[in-house]
Amino acid sequence: MSLFPRGMRRRWWMFRPIDALVALWPAPRERKGVLVVRMDGIGDMVMFRAALEHYPDAFGVAKSEITVLGCNSWKPLADQVFPGFKVVAIDEHAFEKKWLYRLKIALMVRRQGFQVAVCDMFMRKTLTADSLVWASRAEQRIVCTPFITERTKAEYAWYLAKATRVIDTGPYPTHEGLRHFTFLQALTGTRMPPEVPAIPWRNEPPALPEGGAYVVMNFGSNEPGRRWPFAQFLDLARHCLEAGLRVVFVGARQEDFAKPAIAALDHPGVVDTIGSLKLPQLVDVLKHAACVVSNDTGPGHLAIGVGAATVLLAGGGHFGCFVPYPESIRPPRAVFLNHEMDCYHCLWRCPKRASDADAFPCVAGISVQRVWEAVRGLVSPS
Repeated sequence: MSLFPRGMRRRWWMFRPIDALVALWPAPRERKGVLVVRMDGIGDMVMFRAALEHYPDAFGVAKSEITVLGCNSWKPLADQVFPGFKVVAIDEHAFEKKWLYRLKIALMVRRQGFQVAVCDMFMRKTLTADSLVWASRAEQRIVCTPFITERTKAEYAWYLAKATRVIDTGPYPTHEGLRHFTFLQALTGTRMPPEVPAIPWRNEPPALPEGGAYVVMNFGSNEPGRRWPFAQFLDLARHCLEAGLRVVFVGARQEDFAKPAIAALDHPGVVDTIGSLKLPQLVDVLKHAACVVSNDTGPGHLAIGVGAATVLLAGGGHFGCFVPYPESIRPPRAVFLNHEMDCYHCLWRCPKRASDADAFPCVAGISVQRVWEAVRGLVSPS
């Protein structure tokens, strides 16, 4: 059953020779250190960061003996966000698809000779996160029970059987910020109250023209469905400008489509930074904003993590898993808005939009007036 399990994807079988090579590769005799596998996005990293601070005590090691294996997407932030820890960033997509890259990374992990390998990601992929834990061949391999579907149950069954300990952090849709501390409680055997998500960050002035208070508009997202319609961002921008606030539009090159419409606002209070900010500079801009308005994507969670007043626009695909934050860990200056529908928890398999380029109705349905009222309340609290 272990050698020839049923229900595995073709790609899993393609990578079996790598498992064999890694298993045979010599590793240091003395096992030491902790590997923390974090194959997730920027927002997930923000929510995990507070829990990581307790790992040295939980495992009885120094920070320098803990290696965080993360993603290239947040590598530029590592020095500021993870002081004292060792961070190794990889291309998680290449690891899941490219044979030679996968072999290179798996061997790198194997050769470290970790004593412990840990992964507490609930929403994860077996061929990335679980494979890396298994490749470590650490003496202790500790993972949480993942989100399992009919399609993934065979692979998860195989990998979970290879773990030395599996910790149940709660049913779907328990929030990730709570799961991390449930995992810690199980590790330590002591009560670990969940903490507000936060990341350490420098206090550098933002790379912006001098001027008055500004509101950041983060209108992009890797998933088009999670984007609040750009026309509504423009309407919100007009409210801000009329109230005497500057408006800073942020985004990567993929958001270049918005430049003509931003220019058409024709207002001295508009600042277009699309494609011009490096990730650390973006965080500086978020940190010093009077308010950040964001789709449910990495920069929105970064804004919350550095303590900025933030209005985050949430859809219902897996409502409660990542947003909104539960009241027990919601920063006082974070507001989550959503448009409730009876089809919540569709896992983003939405049949109610005309094309894949359209916003999900549960996102588009959030009114401009509601967002403006939230912004006004954060910028000018009564």
